Amino acid sequence: MNIQTLLNKANKILGSSSSKSPKLDSEILLSEAINKNRQYLILNSNEELIKENIKSFENLLKRRKRGEPIAYLVKKKEFWKQNFYINKNVLIPRPDTELLVEETLKLFNVNSKLNILDIGTGSGCILLSILKERRNFFGTGIDISKKAINVARFNAKMHQLSNRVKFYNSDVDKFLIGKYDLIISNPPYIKKEDLKCLEVDVRNFEPKLALDGGRDGFSEITKVISKTSMLLKKNGRFILEMGFGQKNRILNILKKNNFFINKVLKDYGKNDRCVISTKI
Repeated sequence: MNIQTLLNKANKILGSSSSKSPKLDSEILLSEAINKNRQYLILNSNEELIKENIKSFENLLKRRKRGEPIAYLVKKKEFWKQNFYINKNVLIPRPDTELLVEETLKLFNVNSKLNILDIGTGSGCILLSILKERRNFFGTGIDISKKAINVARFNAKMHQLSNRVKFYNSDVDKFLIGKYDLIISNPPYIKKEDLKCLEVDVRNFEPKLALDGGRDGFSEITKVISKTSMLLKKNGRFILEMGFGQKNRILNILKKNNFFINKVLKDYGKNDRCVISTKI
């Protein structure tokens, strides 16, 4: 069977599933199966493929039809300017989360020397993206998931940043190492009862530990803010990602923990997504 015939068949299969982009998904998965880029598929559409490649592709196709995210199938996801290794133990990086990287780079110039803490680091994509852009920054990432920390360490090594970053498997409550100029965090903030309403690919495949914000969505956020007030240096900056409708309560919690609110940023969907504050 040739490349074009396989893609046409796959497009029909995924078109009847929950996939929002069956053509693109098919091309990405076939590229993965034959270890070629998508341009190769277009330029060699009549090429006959060997049975092993077809079988590999059909296996990926079945998994995608069940809703498994593309990023987990190909084990990578682009974030900011780099590709990161991703597996089922970490959240898939979202474009909206790039706001945390963008704002950090606006706040601090290339010559700044900073010590950064990333609470709930996951794949390490936020922290490592910042370190990649700022050679004088040093980073620490913590996560309650040991498997997530292993992914973050792998990404640090892949991007040649292991000499400027340390990762610890720790609950934020128990972490007591260091004082920081900047703390960033994208904590779990979805209400437990809302988890069942998430899209199939998120609900069934992404780690609940990284999504579940407790009964009201604030249990982890409150812990993160409280611990940040202890670990952040005076006049240090805190950049926190938040969920829909959480802004007012988060601002109150920050103020009670002696933070001055610098600004609230909206994401690409015009929702309040990120708050920047300063420890007083």
